[in-house]
Amino acid sequence: MQKTTCILRQIFTVTQTRDGRWLAYWWRTAVTVFCLVGLTADIRASAVGSDVELKVGIVQRFGAKPDDELTLKATAGDRLTLQFLAGNMEPQTVSVDSIKLQIQMQPLPQPEVEERVVLSTHPNFETAEDSALQWRAKGIEVEIAQPRRWQVWAKRDVYKTPLLRRLLVESLQTEGVRTAHLDTQIMKEEPKPSWVMDGLRYNRKKIEITSEKNMIQVFQGKNDKIGRIFVGPLKIQPNAYGTYTLVNQVPLETYLRGVVPNEIGALAPNAALEAQTILARTYALRNLRRFAIDGYELSADIHCQVYYGLSGAFPTTDKAIAATKGLAIVYKNELIDAVYSSTNGGVSASFRDVWNGPDRPYLRPIVDAVSNIWDLGSNSLANEQNLRQFINLQKGFNEEGKSLFRWRKETSLPDLTQQLQKFLKDKKHPQANFQTIQSMEVTQRSASGRILTMVIQTNKGAIELHKEEVRSAFMAPISTLFYLEPVKKDKQTLWGYAFVGGGFGHGVGLSQNGALQLANLGWSSEQILNFYYPGTQIQPLNDSISFWKEQ
Repeated sequence: MQKTTCILRQIFTVTQTRDGRWLAYWWRTAVTVFCLVGLTADIRASAVGSDVELKVGIVQRFGAKPDDELTLKATAGDRLTLQFLAGNMEPQTVSVDSIKLQIQMQPLPQPEVEERVVLSTHPNFETAEDSALQWRAKGIEVEIAQPRRWQVWAKRDVYKTPLLRRLLVESLQTEGVRTAHLDTQIMKEEPKPSWVMDGLRYNRKKIEITSEKNMIQVFQGKNDKIGRIFVGPLKIQPNAYGTYTLVNQVPLETYLRGVVPNEIGALAPNAALEAQTILARTYALRNLRRFAIDGYELSADIHCQVYYGLSGAFPTTDKAIAATKGLAIVYKNELIDAVYSSTNGGVSASFRDVWNGPDRPYLRPIVDAVSNIWDLGSNSLANEQNLRQFINLQKGFNEEGKSLFRWRKETSLPDLTQQLQKFLKDKKHPQANFQTIQSMEVTQRSASGRILTMVIQTNKGAIELHKEEVRSAFMAPISTLFYLEPVKKDKQTLWGYAFVGGGFGHGVGLSQNGALQLANLGWSSEQILNFYYPGTQIQPLNDSISFWKEQ
C-alpha cells in the first residue's frame, strides 16, 4: 500500500446514546418528525455542497441468509429513483414509491471456485493492519478483509491463479508460518438482489437509489416496522464475500447527526456531547481505509461508530455538531487515533495494551478519577496483586456506580472448552482439536492492568492468547481488565472460572461514562479531551493536517 495523506478542503455543516442510548431510542419517532419538517432544505444543501462525503456500509452482509430482506421507501410526498443496468446492459431509470429487495439464489452455468489465501486472522482491524504491514515488508502484497473476523489476505489480483496461491502457501508453510492457508469454496449458485416491479422480477448486482428530497427510509428484515431514515443516495453493491452491502453516501456533518446521539446519548451534558462530536469527526476522517476491499469506508456498527442516519437525531446533539463545526483533535499535525469506549473500569489503556503496532504517545494509562486515588507509578497494575486490589475498589472513580464499571461472570469448563475450540478452529490453530481445559492463568499484564498474555493448559499442551484474543475466545470477559478466580462448586473439583473485572470495551482513550461525570462536574469539552488524550490539540481542519499516515 502506498503511503496515504488525505487533506480536507472544506467542511459544510448542518444545523439543527451507551448509557443514554435507550432514552435516545425512545425519542426516535418524535425526533425524526422534527428533523424532517424543519431541516429538509439544509439537508439537501449539505449533500450538494460538502466536499467531504463518506461511504458508510449500513447493511454489510445482505444475502448472507437466503431470507434476507430490505425495504426502501420514499418519505411523504416523494418518490424513489432506481438506476441499474437493463437486460441489454443499457442504463435504466425507474421511479417507484418503495422497493422490497429480496435474495434470489441463481444457479451458475457451471460450478465456480472461490479461493483466497488467508495469511492471518485477528480480533480487530488495528492488529490486522499491523500484520498487513509486516507481510508487505516481506514482499507479499496484501489486503485487509472482514468476512467475519478480521483477516489479512494475499492480494487477489496479484495471486490470481491456483498455482500462484498454492506456491505462496507452500512457501510460507515451509518457513514455519502456520496461520497461512487456502480458503476454498465451490460455488454452484450465487445470491442476487431481486425485486418485483410491474409484474416482472429483476435481478441486479448493483442498484443506485436516490430521492428528490434526498432522504430514504430503510427497513431491515421482515419484522422491522420502524425503519431508519438516511440522507443521501444508497447503493447496493457486491462485497468481497459473495454477498452485498447497502452503502450510504453521506456528508460528514450529516453523518455525525446519526452517530453522536447513538454513541453517548442525546441528553448528555453539552460538554460531553461536544467532546463526543469532535472525537467522532476525527475518528471518521482517520479511518476511511477500513473497508477499502469492499468499496466503502466505514461501517455503521461498533467496528467503527454506531450510525443510524437521522433516526435519533436530536436538537441537543445537532447543537453540539454546529458548535464544533470543522474541529478535530490533532497530534503533531496529524489526526489522532480517536478511539474511545463505553467504560474503562477506572483506568484507560495504552494503544499497545490492546492492539499491535506503534504506540501513540497520547494514548496512555490514566486513572479515571479527579482525585489521586491510585498511583500507577508506584503501584503498577502489571502486578497481579495490585490489579486485584484495584478491581476491588469501588469508590472515587468517574465511572462509579455505572453498571459495567465492575462485573463478575462465571463460566463452566465445558463452556470455556467449547468457546475456545470455536475460536481456534476459526484461526486454523493446530491445537484446535484439544478436548479438555486443565487450567487457565494470566501470565503477563500491562501497566494499565490489561491482559497481554493468558496461558490455557489443555490435554494437547499449552495455548497462549494475546490481548484482545482473550475477549474473542471467551464470552464472559467484556474487557481485558480482569482477573481469574477458580470456581469449585463442590469444594473439590474445578468447575470453571470466574472472570472478575471492570469496564466494557477496549478501554483506550475517552471513557464515555467518565466524560459524562466530568461534564456534570463542570469540565469543558476541551478539558475532557485533554484529560483523556494528553498532549493533543483541538484545531479546525485545514490543508496542513494529514488524516492518516502508514505507520
